[in-house]
Amino acid sequence: MPDRDLIRVEVAYALPTQQKIIALLVEPGTTAYQAVVRSNIVEHFKDLDIETAKMGIFGQALGTKGLKPAREHELQEGDRVEIYRPLTADPKEARRRRAEKAKTGDS
Repeated sequence: MPDRDLIRVEVAYALPTQQKIIALLVEPGTTAYQAVVRSNIVEHFKDLDIETAKMGIFGQALGTKGLKPAREHELQEGDRVEIYRPLTADPKEARRRRAEKAKTGDS
């Protein structure tokens, strides 16, 4: 298949100390999940489980807000599939702690 029939996409994953962005040429109709598999990003991050990882396109989580899940979402030219790390802290709890710390710091 000639390159002109392919679309350019990226797959990205980041840890606090390391990140990787892999550029790919894929066929139109390729899903976000298929692009992640084809990127072979798991070779760079051995603990990454793409079967359970949340994914998004430019900060919009797939499977939410009207977007199809990663296994169904077909990529467009220039899309970046982001693989999200699991949360290490409950966001509400972290926000509460920050508010308490700010309150005691102001006193």
